[in-house]
This record gives sequence, C-alpha cells and structure tokens, in this order.
Amino acid sequence: MPIGPQPKGRRGTVEEPYSPLNLRLVLAAIGLVVCTVLSILLFRSGWTVPGWLLAAWAVAALIDIVVVQLRRRARKRVEGGRDHSLFE
Repeated sequence: MPIGPQPKGRRGTVEEPYSPLNLRLVLAAIGLVVCTVLSILLFRSGWTVPGWLLAAWAVAALIDIVVVQLRRRARKRVEGGRDHSLFE
C-alpha cells in the first residue's frame, strides 16, 4: 500500500484533508505516553494482563505515529513545504 498524503479513494482533497494529520499525531503521542506509563505501573503492581493490553495499545499508537508522520512528509512534498495548523 503506498503511503501518500491521503489514502486513495477518500473523499478529502489537498485543500480539505480526509483527516487532520497534525491533530492525529498529537493524540497518538498522548496515547503512547499514557498507555506506556499505565502499562509500567500495572506490571509493577502485579496486574500483568491489563499491563499487556495497554502495552499493545501503546504499540498501536506507535505504529499510528509512524504512519501519520509518513503521510505528513508526503503531504509536505506534494504541497511544497506549506505549514499546517493543528486541525489541518
């Protein structure tokens, strides 16, 4: 699957993106931090199953961060380096 500024077949355009990538990046980073910290705390208190579940969510957040960053770079190449606000 090629990772471009926006998945093919989506309704959004370059002017009106399908998803606000910067906001999605911030939310994924917050999720990564929260899930990692809570996972460590749960492992230390002996709750291994919820700790593994939160660790899996942290990995999913990390993967989302990588995908969003690749899409942001592709968008920057297409648009010539134009900056975007948090909600674009």
